[in-house]
Amino acid sequence: MPSNSPAPIAAARILVVDDREDDRHLLADFLRRQGYRLYVGEDGRDGVEKARRIQPDLILMDIHMPLCDGIAACRLLKANPSTTAIPLIVLTAAALPEERVQGLAQGAVDYIAKPFNFDEVRLRVCIHLSAAHANNHLTDAHEAAGPSGSADAAVFLAAERRLLGDLAATPELASLARSVEANTRQLNDAFRRYAGVAVLDYLREARMKEARRLLCETSLEVQAIANDLGYGSAANFSTAFRERFGLSTRQYRQLQPVALGRALTLH
Repeated sequence: MPSNSPAPIAAARILVVDDREDDRHLLADFLRRQGYRLYVGEDGRDGVEKARRIQPDLILMDIHMPLCDGIAACRLLKANPSTTAIPLIVLTAAALPEERVQGLAQGAVDYIAKPFNFDEVRLRVCIHLSAAHANNHLTDAHEAAGPSGSADAAVFLAAERRLLGDLAATPELASLARSVEANTRQLNDAFRRYAGVAVLDYLREARMKEARRLLCETSLEVQAIANDLGYGSAANFSTAFRERFGLSTRQYRQLQPVALGRALTLH
C-alpha cells in the first residue's frame, strides 16, 4: 500500500457476500491486495450471520442469491441495531437499474455494477470507508494539526473548510494549494491520507451527498439544486447524478420517503 494511504481504511474489515464463487473470490482477492481484511459469505443468510458476528466496516452484497437474497439480507441488517450502521453496497447487474432502486430503498449506501470495473470498486469502497470513519479521521486530523503536529493535517482541514464552504465553486488546484500554504502534490497527499481520495474526487462526492439530501429533504427544482452545487445546467447535474448512482433525479425522488431516509446518509 502507498505510504500516504489512510491506516484506518487500509486496516478496515470488509464482508463480501455473493453466492457465485468466482465473483466472490475475484472481488475478495482484489480488495485483499488493497490491504483490507476480507471475510466472505455464500448467501444472504450466511452474510447476515457473519455481519452480526464480525461487525465489518463495510459490506458488499450481491442482489441475486438463494435462500435469502441481497434485498432481504439488507432489510434484516438495517432492522438490527447491531448492524444497522454498517454501510452496505449492493452488487447489481449493470443493465438493471431497478435493482439499484431496490437496494437504496432498503438502506444500501451505494451500488457496484457487474461485471466489475476495479477502478470503480476501489474508489467506491474507499469513499464509503472514508465517510464511515470521518469522525475518526477528523479527530486524528485535528489532533495532528497541533502546534508540533502534521502539516498534512493542517492542509487537509483548511482545504476541506474551503471546499465545503462553497460547493458551487470548482477551485483550481494550484490556487487552492497556495491558499493553504501547500503545493498540489501536498494537497492531494493530505486528502488521500485523511479522506482516502484526491481533492476533486472528494469534492465530487461531497456534491453528490448534498444532492441526495436536497432531493430527499426539499422540494427544490433540479435546476436550483444544480446551481447550488456548481453544475452549469440541470441537464449536466442530472447526467452526473445518473452516472454516480445509476438513477435519474426523478427516480430517486420517487423512492418511498421512509426507505429513502435510511438510504440518504453516505456512511
